[in-house]
Amino acid sequence: MPAETEVALERASASHFHDHLLSDRAANIKQSAVRDVFDISMQPGLVSLAGGNPYLQSLPLDRLGETASEIISGHGLEALQYGGGQGTLELRRQICEVMAAESITDARPENVIVTAGSQSAQDVAAKVFCNPGDVILVEDPTYVGALNTFEAYQVDAQAVMMDDDGLIPEELERRIGELKGEDKTIKMLYTIPSFNNPSGITLARERRQRIVDICKAHAILILEDNPYGLLRFGDDAFRPLRADNPDDVIYTGSFSKIFGPGLRIGWALVPQHLQRKFYLASEAVILCPPTLNQMLLSAYLRDYDWKAQIDTYRELYKERCDAMLDALEKYMPDGVSWTRPAGGFFIWITMPDGVDTYPLLQQAIDAGVVFIPGAAFSPSDEPNHNLRLAFSAVSSEDIAEGVRRLAPVLQEALAAD
Repeated sequence: MPAETEVALERASASHFHDHLLSDRAANIKQSAVRDVFDISMQPGLVSLAGGNPYLQSLPLDRLGETASEIISGHGLEALQYGGGQGTLELRRQICEVMAAESITDARPENVIVTAGSQSAQDVAAKVFCNPGDVILVEDPTYVGALNTFEAYQVDAQAVMMDDDGLIPEELERRIGELKGEDKTIKMLYTIPSFNNPSGITLARERRQRIVDICKAHAILILEDNPYGLLRFGDDAFRPLRADNPDDVIYTGSFSKIFGPGLRIGWALVPQHLQRKFYLASEAVILCPPTLNQMLLSAYLRDYDWKAQIDTYRELYKERCDAMLDALEKYMPDGVSWTRPAGGFFIWITMPDGVDTYPLLQQAIDAGVVFIPGAAFSPSDEPNHNLRLAFSAVSSEDIAEGVRRLAPVLQEALAAD
């Protein structure tokens, strides 16, 4: 027997031997479908319309390199040391300034908790507020990373329907009534009101306060995720739910989309009466956010024109979104529809009922293009007739080519339906 085969068998045997040690929770821990496809999308020759990566090439990388060097040479003993569990005071003050650009003007640094990206904030929220079997309401579709986090804590994620104007208030009230009728305990509503991932849909202004009022009436906390809010394509800003409801919303943000995801810096703005538990739970996981990363980010927010950089991103992403919309109009067959986002990174494609987009992924890869099947973004196990396309990290030319390659795959699925 070859040596490598023996090693593989030994590992399989050892894995089986320890299966009984796994917790019930471990059965719910899954790899994100986005991560699976991300690995595939690295293959040469493929046009990836899958990953929602920011376009970092427009950052002043040489100057940032000099800034990082200066931080280490001049403040290395602080930058490379343990820091406070809540994050540096300077960065928390700057985060309040970033939120003020989105109309949250009453935030205080003491209620800001720096996290390892907004994903970490979702993890902490689920851990602090949810027992196994508790319900978190989510938009349908919603962010796959949040679904994976909630599943890991044995939370019952229940979908609420959306339309082109976002979460439907009447549907929210109906689902709450149904679940309470089943003696379910509803703890939170997780929502991405602006430029939803994956759909690109934005919650209409006239619905925003109504959504909050419905949740308040039922003592349901809102977990508002807003990583794309500054990346709008027009001049009109969309007021976050947190702006007018400081006691009823945990607001999470991230520098992953407006600076760089590799720093893994996000934050949670937590109501004062919940801050202590949230902070302690976060500290128990990460001990402290990385000090060097925080200092680099503070230098960027202090010494660079970060608002001008966001304007650059907005123009760039709008151009790429328009390129994708144009390509969809040109190449997509009849029977396929899509959203028209006002910001963010994504367009949501809808096929007719009865078409399952998951099996189409391999056919698309064979055709030289990659997407994310819609099933990844729903708590349901049913077949899904949607798919997500990302335009943020792909040139306009590659976007057009990727859509051109995808169109025959969808056409064939339509013909077979």
